[in-house]
Amino acid sequence: MSFAFEIISANLRYRDVDVLSDISLFINAGEHIALLGKSGAGKSTLLNHLYQRQRAHTAMVPQDVALVEALSVFHNVYMGQLNQHRTIYNLLNLFWPQKAEIEKIHPLLEELELGDSLFTCTGELSGGQKQRVAIARALFQKNHMLLGDEPISALDNVLARKVMKILHQQHDTVILAMHDVEMALCFADRIIGIKDGAIAIDRPAENVTADDLMFLYES
Repeated sequence: MSFAFEIISANLRYRDVDVLSDISLFINAGEHIALLGKSGAGKSTLLNHLYQRQRAHTAMVPQDVALVEALSVFHNVYMGQLNQHRTIYNLLNLFWPQKAEIEKIHPLLEELELGDSLFTCTGELSGGQKQRVAIARALFQKNHMLLGDEPISALDNVLARKVMKILHQQHDTVILAMHDVEMALCFADRIIGIKDGAIAIDRPAENVTADDLMFLYES
């Protein structure tokens, strides 16, 4: 069987410190997975490892959003397709955004309730708005696979659900590190929980309740 992601007996490190030990994980194309665990459990380390292995085919929404705050929202989203154009065309869009690219990006921002911020300097936005710009950039890449590190942490519940629906509808394979257990159970079809440097639970979401997952957050 061919897997979207495959890890066999790996030791994953963060800043030269072992975070996850002897990890084996197999993820099929088409799965929608929520990674759960308390802060520092290793969710980000696992996501980054997966991303480096499939970088060319995977969109990523990092926890720190990784935006260029001196540039506009348009330019930050456009960066999602830099590798699809020649350098001269990318430079042209830096100084003179082309109508064709604006017409691709603006509807995407409208869907994320950022339509009025197309040419706003990204540094002027709130935390939640910046998070949605990072999401728009990932969506603009039009990859089949998406990784996200707490991609809705700065959004209110209504907007978070809207964004989660968009992310899951527009990507075949989705792996999101999350802190909201109820949201994870609502949108994921597989739950992977990390605790004490290992995968502590890996089950279909339909077979798990919020109470089943509380042990992940206990000391």
